[in-house]
Amino acid sequence: MSGKPYHHGDLRRVLLTAAVQALTEAGPAKLSLRDLARRAGVSHAAPVHHFRDKAGLLTAVATEGFDLLADALVAAEGRTGDLLEIGVAYVRFAVDHRAYFEVMFRPELYHPADPRLLQARQHAGDSLRSGLAMLPGATTGDIPRQAGLAAWSIAHGFATLWLGGALPEEVGDDLEAAARPVLRLLFETG
Repeated sequence: MSGKPYHHGDLRRVLLTAAVQALTEAGPAKLSLRDLARRAGVSHAAPVHHFRDKAGLLTAVATEGFDLLADALVAAEGRTGDLLEIGVAYVRFAVDHRAYFEVMFRPELYHPADPRLLQARQHAGDSLRSGLAMLPGATTGDIPRQAGLAAWSIAHGFATLWLGGALPEEVGDDLEAAARPVLRLLFETG
């Protein structure tokens, strides 16, 4: 750094962006506040000032991830009105925003009782469940809860297997074309 003080207009945003970049490169286990400060060109005290600790930083990453996921799901519903396409949007989000996805569902990494995080998680869940209103019988009994859990499990499981490279080779390399028939199975009746 030069002799002039370094100033960021929105240091919190800069630190979050640097954290997502670091998570993309090495995952959450290797993330450190010291490295984050170096990447942002600030003192090591700056990340501590904004996030208190690594768990606080990862709480902010997870919160932002849940907000981005909710936005993607709402956009898919608005664009298509199709529950299947909401599921595809979930899988697409996981792959396109892997750094967030790898933190969001690992509550041991962050402060899971953080009010802002809880609000963002609820918003993402509501966004996923809102598409279930399209199902026959969706307003009676346990169908919404069970269908929501089934839809989330299938989309999340598919995304996790894709990201881990664990799917068979014959699935191919077109994410959406591979995900659609798997997600569609949830809504087929025997």
